[in-house]
Amino acid sequence: MAQLIPDRFVLMLLGAVLLGWLLPVSGGGLPIAQNIAFVGIFALFFLHGLKLPREEVYQAAKGWRLQGSMLLFTFSVMPLVGLAVSKAAAPWLPPLLAAGLLYCAILPSTVQSAISYSSLGKGNVAASVVGAALSNLVGIIVTPGLFALFLGGVAGGDLGGDVVVKILTMLLLPFALGQVAQRWLGAWAAREKRLLSFFDRGVILLAVYVAFSSAVSSGALARVKGVDLLGLLVAASVLLAFAFGAAWLVGRALKFSQADRVSLLFAGAHKSLATGAPMAALLFSPEIAGVMILPAIFYHQLQLIASAPLAGRLARAKTPQP
Repeated sequence: MAQLIPDRFVLMLLGAVLLGWLLPVSGGGLPIAQNIAFVGIFALFFLHGLKLPREEVYQAAKGWRLQGSMLLFTFSVMPLVGLAVSKAAAPWLPPLLAAGLLYCAILPSTVQSAISYSSLGKGNVAASVVGAALSNLVGIIVTPGLFALFLGGVAGGDLGGDVVVKILTMLLLPFALGQVAQRWLGAWAAREKRLLSFFDRGVILLAVYVAFSSAVSSGALARVKGVDLLGLLVAASVLLAFAFGAAWLVGRALKFSQADRVSLLFAGAHKSLATGAPMAALLFSPEIAGVMILPAIFYHQLQLIASAPLAGRLARAKTPQP
């Protein structure tokens, strides 16, 4: 079980999905739940700003070549790969699940798992820390932009004025306030990492539960069949395989060291559900947000399963330095 589900948080995510399916909040309670989730999302991005030291962002400039490659891979190569896989899967997946694959591909990198597996694979851990943090910072702006480019108008997804206001007030504003508040609350945030981690996960679980409740109430989830989930599993696996392969080839083409290639591999190919679930609540209509994040949930689990043995193999490899 530990090999199939290496992160217990995945079980919590599945539990939130199941709860939203079996016991969805509906009727007059649904708008209340959505507003509570929005408050949680605001607090979540405030804490992101509070926890990300400005010094780490400054340090990124020193390794501009690797950090730039990570960002370009995350927000250029991955969206193109995701677009290709999404179009290839469109004939045999429901439109929302196919679009969800592309949404997964435009998300920023994870932080915790990208760093952990880079360390396990003997990668450049410092670069992974900065790269993952910078990816999430840039993703607050770039992911909605890519959404407008690739997914605008997808079954209720539209980067209209109200969505722009939501992004500014629910993502950028709290992050900026968190950065400002570092002067007074930064030391507290550093001491309470465990507590804040519980809060982060709680907000993500709430966002997933509310999204799936909305999908059940609207009937959107009823149109997703078991065979569709099997097809989604295959498509997400293909997306992950392409992501890993492309990241490694880019590292070779740029003649990075083995350690830098490992960091690019995990920071570039991993996708953040911590950002994806709350952001979906802002970008997509409530009726479809739950379906749109299903591919990201599948991809998140697959990247954890595949990364452990891959990192171990990379750590044992005797690849010569270029």
